[in-house]
Amino acid sequence: MPTVIEGAGAAAGLRFAIIRSRFNEDVTKRLLEGALDALRVNGVRDEAIDVVAVPGALEIPLVASRLARSRRYDALICLGAVIRGETPHFDHISAEVSHGIARVAYDYGLPVIFGVLTANTEKQADARSGKGGVNRGYEAAVTAIEMAKLMKRLTTVHGRVRVARHVARKRTR
Repeated sequence: MPTVIEGAGAAAGLRFAIIRSRFNEDVTKRLLEGALDALRVNGVRDEAIDVVAVPGALEIPLVASRLARSRRYDALICLGAVIRGETPHFDHISAEVSHGIARVAYDYGLPVIFGVLTANTEKQADARSGKGGVNRGYEAAVTAIEMAKLMKRLTTVHGRVRVARHVARKRTR
């Protein structure tokens, strides 16, 4: 039977930063509320959460990079809302934010979770930010917890990924 490595478990003791875009603020405030709720429900104390507000979604990757470089956090959660308008601006911003957030994760080996809504209409953004029961901010925080726990369970030694011995073992019967 193969060894299964997962990021399950309580989040107590982990540190998180949330980067929230102020643009489309009604939506991003709800995303933030959802993310904070998920962290708290899973045992993260407020003292272990930093929230950084940026003007718009395009500024998220720069701030995420600075926070990742600090090595203070177990995961970063990026929240924003880009809503399609009448020009191609939406396509450019969405692509750059997506690539920038992914690059920070790759460059720093840190979970940097993409919680930026890309919606065609305000109604779609509202439905994904808590006005319809679904809150992508909550989901992003749950993903951040799981990935932070998973990364702690994996250790790199001499360029090879090894599983921390005390965490994952093959089960035998």
